[in-house]
Amino acid sequence: MSARALSTFHPSRTLLLGAMVVALAATPATAQVAKQGTMAKSDHSAQATGKAAKLTWGKGPDFLPAGAMMAVVSGDPGKPGPFTVELSFPNGYAIAPHTHPTAEHVTVKSGKLWYGMGDDVKKADMKAMKPGNSGDIPANMSHYVRASGKTRIVLSSTGPFVIKYVHAKDDPRTKAN
Repeated sequence: MSARALSTFHPSRTLLLGAMVVALAATPATAQVAKQGTMAKSDHSAQATGKAAKLTWGKGPDFLPAGAMMAVVSGDPGKPGPFTVELSFPNGYAIAPHTHPTAEHVTVKSGKLWYGMGDDVKKADMKAMKPGNSGDIPANMSHYVRASGKTRIVLSSTGPFVIKYVHAKDDPRTKAN
């Protein structure tokens, strides 16, 4: 990360992700969505009436460790173009160091999301994002996260959504079931 990007890194504009996410060895999220058939876009008619959109939640894609839940808010994470998803993580949920080929914007809705930058987890260097905090992470920036308490985030990016783990051993798709 450039010195300029680090100098603008504030709790309210925290660099993150990937739900994160988060993201590793190039698997489109849509393939997982289609395979599971349980994740759908929010009810846009509710948005038009000013009512809160109802999200359809399902298991997170196979490129995330077990325990994550995901709902597609808009767009299609598996296709080119903008998308937004919400991710929910249980207490203690962690995503190992990883990168994404596109930039991400993350907002914490509930809980606390701890994040760090780099190829290896350094708990002492992790910073917390609390509800209302948001931030951007540039494409191809190594990062990792851990949830404290049940944590829910909103992740916006450009598809197709891909995650590549820094260390192959951390990729949940390669672990024995």
